[in-house]
Amino acid sequence: MPQLINESSDFEKLAAAFGGITSVRSIDDLLLIFGLAELPIAQRYGIIFGCLTFFVTISTVLALLFFGGTFSRLSEQSQTGSATIPDAVSAREGRPLLYERLLDARERMMANYPEKYENKRSSNTYTNLTKMLLNIAPQKMVISDLIDENVKKRKKDEMQKYLPNGYKENYVYAYRRCQDKPGGEIISGLPEARFEAYARAYAGCGIYTSPTYRRSYARMYEAVSCTSHTSEKKHSELFASRPQDIHGRTVRLEPLEASRHAQLFYDITCGDAYEENISYNPNTVWGFLDYGPFDSKEKMIQSPVFMLKNDEAAFGIIESVTDRIIGVIHLTNDDPQNLSIQLQLPIMKPSADGTAEQIEACFLLLDRLFALGYRRIQLLIDSQETTGKKIPGRLGFTQEGLLPKNRIFKDSNSDSIVYGFLNSDWDRGARAFLFKKLHGEKAQHTDAANDAKEGELEEQQRVLRERASAKMLENKA
Repeated sequence: MPQLINESSDFEKLAAAFGGITSVRSIDDLLLIFGLAELPIAQRYGIIFGCLTFFVTISTVLALLFFGGTFSRLSEQSQTGSATIPDAVSAREGRPLLYERLLDARERMMANYPEKYENKRSSNTYTNLTKMLLNIAPQKMVISDLIDENVKKRKKDEMQKYLPNGYKENYVYAYRRCQDKPGGEIISGLPEARFEAYARAYAGCGIYTSPTYRRSYARMYEAVSCTSHTSEKKHSELFASRPQDIHGRTVRLEPLEASRHAQLFYDITCGDAYEENISYNPNTVWGFLDYGPFDSKEKMIQSPVFMLKNDEAAFGIIESVTDRIIGVIHLTNDDPQNLSIQLQLPIMKPSADGTAEQIEACFLLLDRLFALGYRRIQLLIDSQETTGKKIPGRLGFTQEGLLPKNRIFKDSNSDSIVYGFLNSDWDRGARAFLFKKLHGEKAQHTDAANDAKEGELEEQQRVLRERASAKMLENKA
């Protein structure tokens, strides 16, 4: 009984304390009401701040529950009797769909593999993947015929026979755009050199690459090929003999052919002294690969360097100054169904390993792969390959994980580090960073400004065409 009286008395005291809050005029009055006036100052304010923290926390939680819709869902569940949180299947159906252009790219690229596991091809035959990546060009026509109206009228049927799909339209469009604003000074005595260079590079990228890529590649090609009479002559002759090659500033990529590249590539990677290079341990080149070193050129030709599977591609890295091969770069495990592919580290002669030429060779392929619609490019590197592990960082790859004991090669265990590159990362700055590294900051700013201007113009023309088409349909109706 006394306990109940005391408990009742405590409640009365608490009620009296809360009742006096309305008359509080200072913090001292508040402390006196709650019986804290006799406590040391540190303990007083510690208790007050603790209460404030508790109040703010509770208010925040309630606000999140209210504005986050929790109370609404609870109310809905109580009325319907079913859960409103989607199950795994419903969540899967709600995933955002791919862009239509990516779906079209997947369907187009899957046609490269009518028989996925076909035997290895000849060392001088291009795989379908290689052909897809190469530039295109008219087969038996003079390129200036595309501009000459009289020639076009006389040879219309013949031109259509030898022109790749969309080549003429892209060539004429690019030629006129470059006439409006070429990328540099006109070469004396060759007033149309820049127009033709820009147009053949733009059209050569094909109709399946993105317009942004075509503009950038064409400007770069124009700048490289039209610096002087000598450079213009060299690139014109290369286009006449090898229009399919992919050109950069320091290197160009040629589809790998045993008859064209095997001897010199063997000479620079076998470890023997060759011209300006002294002898070295060939395992410097081949130590982390499943194949090599080779005793002869013939054995190299019969190896995976030249004998490619159906889902692989290989390119010789040709130095622009010397026109000699300095390395080979491979693409493997092409998976167009999922728009992904694997890039292999370039196999370079020791003096070219880690140079700008090696980086640009990778850049040229990355740029074209993403422009064609690939969404992910993978790179696997042996965990002990200290030199090779520097390349992914320089290119912009992201380290995604480690695969322990995923390979056995040369009778030893291998752990592989997995690197990945996504098209979203490429578009959001990785490409611009690499472009600036290879071509300079000024060239990168010019490239970005040109793309923005041309992109805006193309969008305006697209809107005008749609309006004209709609008006035409309206008039017919």
